Amino acid sequence: MTIYFHGWCGFGASAVLRSVADEITSMRDYAELCIEKVIHIDCSTWKSRRAMQRAIAVELNLDASVMEAFGKADEEDDFSGVGEGSRSEIMSVAGVINQTLRDQRFMVVFHNGSADDIDIGSFGISRFTTIRPNLVLWTFGRRLQASEDSIIKNRVKNAQLFAYESAYTVPRKGLILPVLRKESTAIAANYPCMQKMDPERIVQCCLYGLFIYLCVPKNTQHDWQAQASDYWMCDCIMQDDLAEEISSALSKEIKWDLHPDLLDEFGIYLLKSSTHNHICFRRLRFGKYNPHQTPTSYPWISIVASKILETRHLITENEEVSSYFFAPENHNDPLVLPDGLFNQSTNLHVLQLSYCAFSFASPPFTSCRNLRFLGLDHCKDSKTSKQNDLSKWQFLHSLWVLHLNCTYWYQLFSEETADHIINLRNLHRLRLINSMGQPNLSMGIDNFFINKTKLKILDLSGNTSMENLPNNLSEARGLEVLILDGCGGLENVVSDELPFSLRSFSMDGYGPALKLASPVELPTINLRPSFVDTEVEIKTSMISLKGCTQLENLFLRWLPNLLELDLSGTAIKILDFTTMVMGVSSLKRLFLLGCTQFRAIKWESNTETKLELLCIDTRPGMECPRPSVDNNKSLLHVHAFIVDARLARSLLHPIINNWQAHFNIHVTSSMVYNRVVHPQGGSCKDKTGQSSDQVNLQEHVIQTNLWQKLVPIGQYHDVLKMVGENTMQSFTQPPTEQLSRHVEIAEGSRNLESELDENSPHRTLAHLVKSKVQSLHMHDASSNASLPGGERWYYLKRCRIERCPNLKTVFPADACDFLELETVLVLDLLMAHCIWRKGFRRSNQCFKKLRHLHLCSCPNLKFVLPVWVSSFPYLETIYVIDCSDLRNIFVLDGNYPNKIGIDGVKFQTLTTIHLHALPMLQHICEVKMVAPVLKTIKTRGCLNLRRLPVVTANEPKPTVEIEKDVWDALEWDGLKVGHHPSLFKAPLHSHYYRKKLPRVSVLG
Repeated sequence: MTIYFHGWCGFGASAVLRSVADEITSMRDYAELCIEKVIHIDCSTWKSRRAMQRAIAVELNLDASVMEAFGKADEEDDFSGVGEGSRSEIMSVAGVINQTLRDQRFMVVFHNGSADDIDIGSFGISRFTTIRPNLVLWTFGRRLQASEDSIIKNRVKNAQLFAYESAYTVPRKGLILPVLRKESTAIAANYPCMQKMDPERIVQCCLYGLFIYLCVPKNTQHDWQAQASDYWMCDCIMQDDLAEEISSALSKEIKWDLHPDLLDEFGIYLLKSSTHNHICFRRLRFGKYNPHQTPTSYPWISIVASKILETRHLITENEEVSSYFFAPENHNDPLVLPDGLFNQSTNLHVLQLSYCAFSFASPPFTSCRNLRFLGLDHCKDSKTSKQNDLSKWQFLHSLWVLHLNCTYWYQLFSEETADHIINLRNLHRLRLINSMGQPNLSMGIDNFFINKTKLKILDLSGNTSMENLPNNLSEARGLEVLILDGCGGLENVVSDELPFSLRSFSMDGYGPALKLASPVELPTINLRPSFVDTEVEIKTSMISLKGCTQLENLFLRWLPNLLELDLSGTAIKILDFTTMVMGVSSLKRLFLLGCTQFRAIKWESNTETKLELLCIDTRPGMECPRPSVDNNKSLLHVHAFIVDARLARSLLHPIINNWQAHFNIHVTSSMVYNRVVHPQGGSCKDKTGQSSDQVNLQEHVIQTNLWQKLVPIGQYHDVLKMVGENTMQSFTQPPTEQLSRHVEIAEGSRNLESELDENSPHRTLAHLVKSKVQSLHMHDASSNASLPGGERWYYLKRCRIERCPNLKTVFPADACDFLELETVLVLDLLMAHCIWRKGFRRSNQCFKKLRHLHLCSCPNLKFVLPVWVSSFPYLETIYVIDCSDLRNIFVLDGNYPNKIGIDGVKFQTLTTIHLHALPMLQHICEVKMVAPVLKTIKTRGCLNLRRLPVVTANEPKPTVEIEKDVWDALEWDGLKVGHHPSLFKAPLHSHYYRKKLPRVSVLG
């Protein structure tokens, strides 16, 4: 059975459900209810369906493997650019949940904070068992919020019973405080910072929020509730070292929104309202109509007036009041405040003035030495007095929060008050929104940030005259949130001017947010302007947040002249060009170097990018130098070092949509670049002190040394002396330098198996490698993943694979369409059985441009390449060294043309064959091998070799270096078919190619 409980017009429903769950859980025996288990799912603060399923798993105490599944799924969604709110449940976990509950009779208590009716069956909780139906008790809505009954009934689709209470009973029966206490206990349980805190303090915060909701006038544009955490912190409700953290957390939980019927009841029973001389006083009061309860009034007062206030109007209230909110009845007629109005307000901590007029030179609150919050919204200077006693400005020293909105209080940053401003060491939050229109005010703030170590939030939105960030802003070393919405006069925002402690940054060309968000969060899109004034010039061309290691929240919009964005070293995980960075049509350079937590870029699907340079490096402590770009060409250049191969998914969109794009992508966590080891920190050039030419030269020397070490020279000293050179040194490396579209896979690369899988549901690294890459280098990778199979290997020209100890096959059976492949270099594959696996191929155009086939040190290799084409028209060199188990280099594939068996395979341009240390090799090619222009064949240690290629009778004859007994054992088809020893020059033999073996047992 499913029961929906709507509470009192939505209010209190969650608290009642918690009480029900606690009561049943506390019972020693559920027998009377026929319940074996209570499953309490609290998703009042909605995150996603995935988060809900995780809450179920925690409630059921499922094992660690299930929790690991959530971590893996979240990581996978990160790399796919799926936002947290869009993440769905995991089917495998649903199966475990279903298995766990299958034979139990249980009750589900569910707080649904989403906007939709949710079928809990998809999460693994079945409403029916094999024995009897289960019980589900649930409710909609967030804490302290409600919706219209008619709307709720339309959304509740699967309930057999819709239960609710009358709105009139809540205040009349004194249920408000019990509900708030229940909610406060639940809130505290969700946050480690509140574990040791008295829940009554959270109740106080709820009541303060209720006061703002009921008492503060709504005829202004200000969103009072959004600043609730400022008020809680400054009004001493939160007093310990965690006050700021707790207040910020509560701002996400405490948001009042009552049903109209309930709002009327609350107003009648909870508001203390009085009107004198057109001045309305409002405050919160409990026990107003309850004879059994002592009336309690709270020291928070809202005042709305239509005339000039006088000091005598506040005499009866002043001493006890800790928070004042002032506003006029009509914001077109400012409320005039006289000098000294708050002289008796000795306990005042919070003062919010909206649409008020007072003397800016001698404000009426200078005597409030305990003032912590000062908010001035659309206030004007009455110019009724002059600034005389500067000592009165010492009241500023106690401020924690200063918020100016459309208030040009230029005296605050004048030279006369500079000393007091600099000494605001306790300031936590500063907002100067549309309040710096005068140039002297912009200059006056320059030295403000010296020693502001407690400042966490800075909002300078709407200050269009500001051309540079304030001096010494980097001195605010604790700054976490910087908002520059509507500051289009800034040409550059550079990291040298910013503190590295930033966590959130916003710059919106549409202008300041219409309403504030939670103080610690950036405004969401629904709180921002929906249109832009295109006549306002936005000058910003560069934003660099490089080195802000804590930065994880970013919002940029309508910056049409932005050319460069540098997010290097930040903690951003997903860069979303649909929700985070928008309207940057001129962006040409994007840097994400040293971003170890970076997971994905989500691009606009239908918008063409003008991006010319994209640089990414996710290796820890590593940053390579920025490559130079030809400014005369508008081609896209992508340079990336990515540890996790899944990040390559984000590189596909710009590369595939720009067919001329150049890229250099390295999948590795290694600190080795171009064979040079770099210590952590700094740039590649800083670490090596070498230019790119020097690095390439060093790589060439290393490769030359590698080939030199392959053969002990002394064993063939007589042959070397005869030919006059070190023959093994002539095993020159084929051209393998990287081309303009290059991918390198190396040591420390992660998740290669899934990302090289051709059948992956995502567009992955496999798609990029197959459809775009010209040069590929895979080395020192521990993965056993082969390169992707399938067709359309259209562009690969150079393939280099080396030192991959677990790789068994380089290319799978269905890999084909190698139309441009020129060079294959394979080194040190200890487990590889073949380079191309046998299988069915459809294309007959493969390898038509292959020129060089070089292999070395693959001891388990059985064959190299299965043949399904009749010729290799451009193959020039074959080098195979130290492959002890190799039988054939070329073998017949499973499906091949019949004429291959008769005419053999033609190698029209093959000139050089070098074979060394291949003791099991019998044939170079399993069928007849025709090489009409062969010039050189050198073999050593190929004792079982039985056939050489068919050649023509042309001059000069091919030269041969081979052991004598191997030459003598060769098989020939005859001179008529071009397969006869006379068609070769007399071979060179070594006299000491094999050491003499002892005639007796060595053990004897």
